[in-house]
Amino acid sequence: MFTIKTKKEIEYMRESCRIVALAQQAIENAIKPGISTWELNKIAEDVIYANGAIPSCKNYPSGIKGVPAFPAGVCISVNDEVIHGIPSKKVILKEGDIVSTDLCAYKNGFHGDATRTHIVGGKENATEEAKRLVEVTEQAFFEGIQFAKVGYRIGDISHRIGEYVEKNGFSVLKEFQGHGIGQDMHEDPGIPNYGKANKGLRLEAGMTLAIEPMVNAGGADIDILDDGWTVVTLDRKFSSTLWKYNFNYKKRARNIDITLNLVYNVVVINKINSIM
Repeated sequence: MFTIKTKKEIEYMRESCRIVALAQQAIENAIKPGISTWELNKIAEDVIYANGAIPSCKNYPSGIKGVPAFPAGVCISVNDEVIHGIPSKKVILKEGDIVSTDLCAYKNGFHGDATRTHIVGGKENATEEAKRLVEVTEQAFFEGIQFAKVGYRIGDISHRIGEYVEKNGFSVLKEFQGHGIGQDMHEDPGIPNYGKANKGLRLEAGMTLAIEPMVNAGGADIDILDDGWTVVTLDRKFSSTLWKYNFNYKKRARNIDITLNLVYNVVVINKINSIM
């Protein structure tokens, strides 16, 4: 069952999202060839704690017997790792790597959530396919949010993301999806990256959603490593998970006033939706 947030609850979520943006900014500032994913995780966790929040992902239960809780505050996925990569001192980044950093912060009883994908050393050090993969994933997010407005349906968002990705020669994951967010990190409704337009739950004022394009350079098939968490592409081609934000559907407008947490700063976008 999805929840409708009050104005006060949305303000709490904005604060959590502000902290997420600060942590993502710290990662952006630090990421470079030679740094480990463990170091990036430590940097982000320090920012979250310093702002009075808790990293939501740390000790998050797997729900699978024999698989321990997630051990870090940031899911850091490199190259063919799609999502839920575990930070490690042994994973040293090099130029041209695609690195997705997915993190959440919990404060005042509510979660904030955002993912960024980085090319280590800058786009000039990446292959043409890698650059295009990241660009298409980013644009897929913005294609989807055109339908993140009161009166549209979840299927409208899902359909547009999948349609755009496949038109550009890439594939989307079917096993994982975006989700509602609030007092719980994962709430209803689920938001797939594929589907039929004009199907699914109709969007209402006060809903908060995390929209998560997950795009593979090759096929859509995946595998899960022995750690029980890390999802990789079956064909071991690159993957990109990018531009996940929290959305709020405000009560006063069909076109919604949004605060958008970018890697570099927080920008207010008017008359679109409401990104935290």
